[in-house]
Amino acid sequence: MSSSDFRQIAVRTESGKAERLFRAAVSAFCSLTRPSRREIGQLEDLTLPLFDNVSVESRRYVAAALSECEYAPAALVRRLCEEPVDIAAPLLIRSRAVSDIDLIALIGRHGLPHARAIARRKDLNPTIADLIRVLERPTLVRVRDPDATNQIAPVITEAASGNATSKQSPGIAAENARRRLRSMMRIGDGAAAPKSGPFTGTDTYMKLRETALTGNAAFFQTALADALDIDFSTARSLTANQNYASLLAALRSLDLSEDRAFLITVAVYPSQFPHPQAIRAFLDRYRLLHLDAAVDKVRLWKAETLSRVVREAAPANNDSRKASNNDDETALSGLRASLRK
Repeated sequence: MSSSDFRQIAVRTESGKAERLFRAAVSAFCSLTRPSRREIGQLEDLTLPLFDNVSVESRRYVAAALSECEYAPAALVRRLCEEPVDIAAPLLIRSRAVSDIDLIALIGRHGLPHARAIARRKDLNPTIADLIRVLERPTLVRVRDPDATNQIAPVITEAASGNATSKQSPGIAAENARRRLRSMMRIGDGAAAPKSGPFTGTDTYMKLRETALTGNAAFFQTALADALDIDFSTARSLTANQNYASLLAALRSLDLSEDRAFLITVAVYPSQFPHPQAIRAFLDRYRLLHLDAAVDKVRLWKAETLSRVVREAAPANNDSRKASNNDDETALSGLRASLRK
């Protein structure tokens, strides 16, 4: 559908104009194979002002359509997810535009109806699955491996201590679990950061933010190298470019929220954000960059570093090359192991 079609819809005077425009805009957007950031922004600008004027049926239709859309506009998806579960369910179950932190926030605000829909998501974060079980059965205590237990302990501790004896009513226990969920929302994605390297047990975001705000590039590059478990020269190259594309991928691989990633990026690249449109472009790029793609990018940087080390360690003559076969094999094994991580 062309822009002229939308204009013809908009100028009609009969009732239902907002309904037709709302549905037609989303239908046209979903037909795009790979929408641009501009097209995503245009859809949000067009549909969000109409949202309160359209019927429940139209909202349900749009939610179902966007649930299958790989590049759904985040603002519109979030607005639809706040609707009753009979409207929001397709997005809660399938949409990739809803992050784990978004899911936790929705459970905290809407409770069991949204939680039960979220429980049907494929590859649901085990921590969120456990939280939903706590809401469903407040006295249930599950034994998990130590790492997983550490992740969910702040949320289910209260249910596990004393609740198992049924001394606390299910309603109170469920509310306590929901309160813990809200606490996780405030913590944000700090708990979702990779738990490896020198930052284990500390707040990776805080380290990156504070070093970026010092204005000392070396401090920030060192913190970034530690967070990503890469060498310093690679970390330095990520911030030596004229644009922030590499840094954006690095921060996305750490699963930072968009506001935290933006704060770090603007501290490192202040001249890149002279007006609000530049900020919006950053947020759009960050939302569209899938976590797996960013993690693969970091793995590639590690592989390139190891490959360079192997090449530089290559002996100058055949005799010494034969003598060092074991060393080369060790280095190549490390390279393969890194790529498998």
